[in-house]
Amino acid sequence: MNNSESVTTRGSTVEDWTRALAESTGSPGGGAGTGVMLAIAASLTSMVAGYTEGGHAELAGLHGRARAMRETALQLADEDAEASKAFGAAFRLSPGPEREDAIHRASVDAAKASAVLGQRAIEAIDDLGWLAAHGNPALIADVVVAFGALRAAIAGARTNVSFDLSSLTSAGADLEQVREKHPHLWETVERLSDALDRIDELTASVDEKAAPTTA
Repeated sequence: MNNSESVTTRGSTVEDWTRALAESTGSPGGGAGTGVMLAIAASLTSMVAGYTEGGHAELAGLHGRARAMRETALQLADEDAEASKAFGAAFRLSPGPEREDAIHRASVDAAKASAVLGQRAIEAIDDLGWLAAHGNPALIADVVVAFGALRAAIAGARTNVSFDLSSLTSAGADLEQVREKHPHLWETVERLSDALDRIDELTASVDEKAAPTTA
């Protein structure tokens, strides 16, 4: 499988997908990588939940949510890759009104795709935090790895939404005008920033248990 356009996260091997990611095509790119990081976090969450015993009412629901999140994350990664194609194509157009309109549409669509992915990543924090406190202690290192993957997903989504919004200034708007026209996307960047702080706090709270030799 040599054509990167035929590569999807749901239908390719890790080898094929990462080979396509390594090419200078932009699709898949960082946004799709963000989705894959969320899928990794969800997969590890599911694994730890499966190894956790006890009569916790929360556990069954958590396990199901993690499994569903893995599938959703891969779908969102592929949708982001499609948005990335349109984004790149818009910037390759000749200067003029058509190019400006295409950049505007592609930037907003790309920002929306990353925002959806970021919101789903935020929703995964509580379940992983629960496992950090109540999950099988033998798998605390896996929880920390999941936190790392989830942080990468949230950081990627935050950066992509912010960058895509800033791309709207290429058509003549300033950032304040962008903020007024797309308040929900602008607020998403702030929510994702807050989520990064929360993940850092949760990771720090279990670091002594996960990496005792560094204490």
